[in-house]
Amino acid sequence: MSLRLEGKIAVVTGGASGIGRAIAQSFAEHGAVVHVLDIDVEAAEAAAREMDGPSGPIAAHGVDVSDSVAVTRAVGDILASGPIDILVNNAGIAHIGNVEATTEEDLDRLYGVNIKGIFNCTRAAIGAMKERGSGVILNMGSIAASAGISDRFAYSATKGAVVAMTYSVAKDYAHYGVRCVSISPARIHTAFVDGFLQEHYPGEEEEMFKKLSATQPIGRMGSPKEVADLAVYLCSDEAAFVTGTDYPIDGGFLRLNS
Repeated sequence: MSLRLEGKIAVVTGGASGIGRAIAQSFAEHGAVVHVLDIDVEAAEAAAREMDGPSGPIAAHGVDVSDSVAVTRAVGDILASGPIDILVNNAGIAHIGNVEATTEEDLDRLYGVNIKGIFNCTRAAIGAMKERGSGVILNMGSIAASAGISDRFAYSATKGAVVAMTYSVAKDYAHYGVRCVSISPARIHTAFVDGFLQEHYPGEEEEMFKKLSATQPIGRMGSPKEVADLAVYLCSDEAAFVTGTDYPIDGGFLRLNS
């Protein structure tokens, strides 16, 4: 495998599982020095022990991205070891429900992680990127940001904000050499999907999995590795002309569904 990220220091939030873990692993395989930030420090440490790359072991940090003090401290510790070249704002949480089924507490909880978390991490890292004149920030959006998806009111609202923040940061920092992009996946087959089906459709998991898979015109869910492959490209020097764009990876969901 080519070392497209060789020598780069990358921070991946929510990197202990799912898409974040796949991104951390792929970054490490491509030569990056990877730091995983996750609220579940035991899961982050376990994931770090199982992942490795040519630049050495992955470092795990127990961090709640909604806590600005904890984020600033963790980012400061990482910067003390070297410049952060890549920040992947992947940490996020979901909620099921329309506006009537969404409480103020639900909205505040999603805001704290999905919006404020990206704000905290970006604000902590971007000053050093600006000073160096280089850096990449990759935000994890969702097709829910631009497509009407039933019973995803709060989640859609926060992911819409993620894409808007991406455009804003890209605009404000392009002339400082800092790029900012986002990826918006459709349904990706992770442990979260399996857990959701077991909780809400006991005994019907296989049938509902097929139904959810069929909502992508390509006929299946995506894999975390496919999202990670796109992330590797967008954060590499090969994508130096890319900024201020949201990239759907959705099996045709946005454009091919009638």
